Amino acid sequence: MAELVADYMLKRLREWGVEHVFSYAGDGINGLLAAWDRADNNPRFIQSRHEELAAFEATGYAKFSGRVGVCAATSGPGAIHLLNGLYDAKLDHVPMVAIIGQTARSAMGGSYQQEVDLMSLYKDVASDYLQMVTVPEQLPNVLDRAMRTAASRRTVTAIIVPADVQELEYSPPEHEFKMVPSSLGMPAPQSTPSAEGLAKAAEILNSGERVAMLVGQGARGAADEVVEMAEKVGAGVAKALLGKDALPDDLPFGTGSIGLLGTRPSYELMRDCDTLLVVGSSFPYTQFMPEFDQARAVQIDIDPTMIGMRYPFECNLVGDSAETLRLLLPLVERKTDRSWREKVEDNIERWDEVMERRAHVDADPINPERVFHELSPMLPDDVIVTADSGSVANWYARHLKFRKGMRGSLSGTLATMCPGAPYATGAKFAHPDRPVIAFVGDGAMQMSGINELITIGHYAKEWDNPQVIIAVLNNGDLNQVTWELRAMGDAPQFIPSQRIPDFPYAGFAESIGMLGIKVDDPKDIKGAWERALAADRPCVVEFVTDPTIPPIPPHATLEQMESVAKALAKGDPEAWEVVKQGVKSKAQDFLPDGR
Repeated sequence: MAELVADYMLKRLREWGVEHVFSYAGDGINGLLAAWDRADNNPRFIQSRHEELAAFEATGYAKFSGRVGVCAATSGPGAIHLLNGLYDAKLDHVPMVAIIGQTARSAMGGSYQQEVDLMSLYKDVASDYLQMVTVPEQLPNVLDRAMRTAASRRTVTAIIVPADVQELEYSPPEHEFKMVPSSLGMPAPQSTPSAEGLAKAAEILNSGERVAMLVGQGARGAADEVVEMAEKVGAGVAKALLGKDALPDDLPFGTGSIGLLGTRPSYELMRDCDTLLVVGSSFPYTQFMPEFDQARAVQIDIDPTMIGMRYPFECNLVGDSAETLRLLLPLVERKTDRSWREKVEDNIERWDEVMERRAHVDADPINPERVFHELSPMLPDDVIVTADSGSVANWYARHLKFRKGMRGSLSGTLATMCPGAPYATGAKFAHPDRPVIAFVGDGAMQMSGINELITIGHYAKEWDNPQVIIAVLNNGDLNQVTWELRAMGDAPQFIPSQRIPDFPYAGFAESIGMLGIKVDDPKDIKGAWERALAADRPCVVEFVTDPTIPPIPPHATLEQMESVAKALAKGDPEAWEVVKQGVKSKAQDFLPDGR
């Protein structure tokens, strides 16, 4: 049988080293599905329950493998469903290639069934590279460029392939006019800053007395260099949310996460510093950075389009984080006065004690902070942790202490609901031997997480280590939005929009062959984690938590406090519990620390 376009596309993906394609079937990609059968399912077709989940799975795979994620979908509705997951990848700078079917060329423009203008629909999410294949000779160039662009720019690209084109006999571009041949391979680009730029950065760092560092996901491969720089200049180091696993949390000068979900030591670090070094981060919330006239600042980033953003940096260095820091370190003087570092470390010690006390504040029935706090020291050394958006992200950011080698991520920039569970699936295909723990709110579980459990259960038997733990915070409330209504909208909880139906999450897990554990007594939290971590199959641990535990920001503004007060005064149905838990949680900041 002649090689068809669909056969060649799968062959080319194999040549690029693609091992998994996350997808869901549809007649717009029938040609590709038939080719998968002829190719003995290589690369592996991973069947999701929904195209949005397929895109999230591919994003999780890319985040934790460091490779390009690939997803595929049928024309019309399938392509539309992919979009949210693709935007999650785009905004978090994750390399992704989407392969999308389209109605036959002969029907285009005829208002045919499932005909959608995909070039217009995808022109934003895949703005760096979007092409439709209309003749076989466009390959392999289109696919090669999509892979290279996604990898080099850490972004989303898309290829649209009409159904009839998939079934055409493949013919390569020839050695003639208006043909574009292509080749495999993409060596890593080398980018280092100039000697003048390095000298300027060193002068700024050497002149400062109170240096703060902020690292993001772009510093993940530069942990040793970040530590060496922090030791040399006596800096405290805060982490953007996507950079939570860029640096271990057991370093005495690591202040943890920054921002609304961050820690008080990170807030104090930025409030009091006179010099700022940002490495591999484009943390967007300027209000948590130093005042504009307060600190001299240096930024290091590999992406020249993201440099100089968020703060009036005096020196911008474009280059790989590790290599740039290695070049900069010999130019930086070691600071002998360690009083600033000592203050930072003292703030961190006190915060850790506050968080310990907050985790043990009584609640009805379970304080969600305690769920995370008790797990933290029990985390396996090689664990991968995912988290959904919502209130779970607060506790993930503040209470989990990552040690060296642990990985973790969530939807950092889009902050969309529902990636927690499918990220876990993608993580298992990236590292089938490593344990994975996903934290998901009950809202996200009801939106799509329940369906993702089916996928996890289906593939778990193939993974070297079938251990996947889905921790569900069941509080019956769309909790993050409820708190945003109170703190930013001057509005009480609106029951019709915020309360969600009860559902037996652990019971459902049991019904599909997983281990299901339901916990509604705080004394059982540790034992539940021990059972889950020892399980020989995927596990759902359902924690019944108190929705009135406040996600207090590191520095609550007067406006936020006034908004909450106004909201409660307007008849919030949980007003008394909110006040009571808020007072108890905030009181932990002021209790004697015994030192």
